[in-house]
Amino acid sequence: MTHDPRLLLHVGCGPAAPGKLPPQVFAPGAWREIRLDIDPGVAPDILASITDMRAVADGSVDAVWSAHNLEHLPAHEVPRALAEFRRVLKPGGFALITVPDLQQVAALVAADRLAEPAYQSPAGPIAPLDMLYGHGAAIAAGNGFMAHRTGFTARSLEAALVAARFDAVQVVRDQHFALWATAQVAAAALAA
Repeated sequence: MTHDPRLLLHVGCGPAAPGKLPPQVFAPGAWREIRLDIDPGVAPDILASITDMRAVADGSVDAVWSAHNLEHLPAHEVPRALAEFRRVLKPGGFALITVPDLQQVAALVAADRLAEPAYQSPAGPIAPLDMLYGHGAAIAAGNGFMAHRTGFTARSLEAALVAARFDAVQVVRDQHFALWATAQVAAAALAA
């Protein structure tokens, strides 16, 4: 007996490329990716903002994957984006979110390493300045979507997810200056 793949809404997906989904969470073949982005240049399946995903039905996806998107919103829009993530999830579904860890970044800034590369990414070296304000090279090349407008510590990200009425929220810090949050919608939750 074969099962249909679970539905994954990849928000702020950027250009299509292999390896954009964390395979330890989204096993190849087990998930069908639906790509959503505000930038028409990346040819998403759904052209929309993460603060207004009305093109995605309530309770229609099993997971939402958001890699480095929330920090691009003004702080006052983060609750709306999280409410949208929760709205589109099926009961028992989950959001996986990663953002820069400003607590780790602040330690580098305090050590006067603002412009020194902290790690290498596929886009090139990333300095604390990039983690605070957005990837400088991409912004300089005209991609204004890359500017950062807010930021998070582990405690503030957890609080935002709890305020958005997610259940079973867990936030962990990695060694690459990022926070990873998993937030679930209870299986018995009603679409709200």
